[in-house]
Amino acid sequence: MGLLFWAVILSFTGLIAARTIPTVMEFYTIQHAVDKIARGNPATVPVARAEFERVKQVEYSITSIGADDLVITKEDDRVRISFAYDKQVELFGPVSLLIKYEGRSH
Repeated sequence: MGLLFWAVILSFTGLIAARTIPTVMEFYTIQHAVDKIARGNPATVPVARAEFERVKQVEYSITSIGADDLVITKEDDRVRISFAYDKQVELFGPVSLLIKYEGRSH
């Protein structure tokens, strides 16, 4: 009985990990792209958005947000880019997991 219990727990944990790890990897890819664009200190908002679209075409894993979802501001003569999005991960049947991702350039 104990072995069955641990098998169920490990299977459930493995299912959650297998479904959520791709979304976490996508978040870190977006964060890296946003940091790189902000370090380049683009002159205008359209230039920053165009650069993100260019990165998005190369990084096929970015599917959750687009350039219009970026909030681009200027603080202390440095460009700051922030973003936020929700990702719903289907687990099984009617059960799903909602993950709220939020990031900002450094």
